[in-house]
Amino acid sequence: MTFSIVARCARTGQFGMAISSSSPAVAARCAHVRAGVGAVASQNITDPALGPLVLDRLEAGLDAAAALAAVTVGRAHIDYRQLLVIDRNGHTAIHSGAKVLGIWNEAQGKDCAAGANLLANDAIPDRMVAAFEAAKGQLAERLMQTLEVGLLAGGEAGPVRSAGLKVADRLSWPLVDLRIDWADAPIQMLRAAWNSYAPQMQAYVQRAENPTQAPSYGVPGDE
Repeated sequence: MTFSIVARCARTGQFGMAISSSSPAVAARCAHVRAGVGAVASQNITDPALGPLVLDRLEAGLDAAAALAAVTVGRAHIDYRQLLVIDRNGHTAIHSGAKVLGIWNEAQGKDCAAGANLLANDAIPDRMVAAFEAAKGQLAERLMQTLEVGLLAGGEAGPVRSAGLKVADRLSWPLVDLRIDWADAPIQMLRAAWNSYAPQMQAYVQRAENPTQAPSYGVPGDE
């Protein structure tokens, strides 16, 4: 019911993911990023607890493959889960259980991994990886372009209804955390949200770190 990508920016050290699904509020359950640590997608009959568990293992020093194995080996119901992991060195690992739904596939590339289920066709993860590797600009924009390529390549077998874009930089809270939880065109709406947020993104960081130096809030009464 989902297609997604996790990725690292080798230049900035940012981690992020982009995701879309026919289910409501997919990013609320499936998108997990942690500054300086990595990113994890936990999808397909989702157990949201798995994302933080893998991130904890990454933070403890395990690489992507070892962290994934530590969480998946011997775990009940793990055949229903699909997990994508990227670590601080850009290494990736994927678990796709025997009971992943419908047409599904996975792909790994340089500083990225894509996975999906209930697809229109099995080429979509490979096309998403190729799109990410070819994209330019900051990580969030590259992820957004990759999600759009996944949709154009066929996306899910049915219509998607939710989408999300999440990026961790150097702070304890996400630099980007945008979600469309239920809509007829969630990826297009996510693009509009990102285009609006991107020019203001660093100003929100500045307001958190030093509001005395922050730009105007741009609201009535603010001078």
